[in-house]
Amino acid sequence: MKQVFQTSVFFAIILASLNGCSDLGRKCADVCSPDVKIINYHIKKHYENIRTLAQRLYAKNPRYEPDKTMQIEKIRAIFGERSRFSIPATIRLPMSHELLTLAFGNNPPIRDRVLMLILGLKKGIDEAYDTGNGPFITGCQIDANRLERLYKNVSQVNWRLKTYKDAKGAPLFLTNQALESGYINMGFEVIMTQMLTRIQDDIYLRGGLEGNLTFRIGTLFLSIL
Repeated sequence: MKQVFQTSVFFAIILASLNGCSDLGRKCADVCSPDVKIINYHIKKHYENIRTLAQRLYAKNPRYEPDKTMQIEKIRAIFGERSRFSIPATIRLPMSHELLTLAFGNNPPIRDRVLMLILGLKKGIDEAYDTGNGPFITGCQIDANRLERLYKNVSQVNWRLKTYKDAKGAPLFLTNQALESGYINMGFEVIMTQMLTRIQDDIYLRGGLEGNLTFRIGTLFLSIL
């Protein structure tokens, strides 16, 4: 009799859970969906790409932070890890699109453009995927529109990294420029392409429209939230 009672309770809990999902509709389906595992993996890879991008940018553009030890500390601070560096208040609060605009702006609030760019990309991932600044999804539902705006912003970063120059005509960021030998390292292009491909896949998983991903050169960075 005891076993029968336990079995009945078990099935009652299952039915209650299913009814709850039915009531919540799409929102609950997103939580229960196996797509979440894929998207969490994509977020982890995004963070890895952004960290690698930061390391490469500092290596190619040491003028923004000559101290290699401090470069490491800044990257750790961006990812919320224990660090001897504190992110300045002037760039701690702005949203991702604001930080990206500052990173390429004429009069940035701080000298380190790499710090602003990487922090902007990291915040963009957190805003679009609703991560709560961590490596996993915390929200019940990911908005495809947010992912589409993130895609456009990352595309814009990819283009500006290769084209934007300062008042003297020098590139703001050295990336894929050819060496004296003529060799071109396409590592930066690979990183950006990997991120864009994952975001596009996640837009598809969330039912977004691929036609909305048209990237127009010269557009502004978009607010994700």
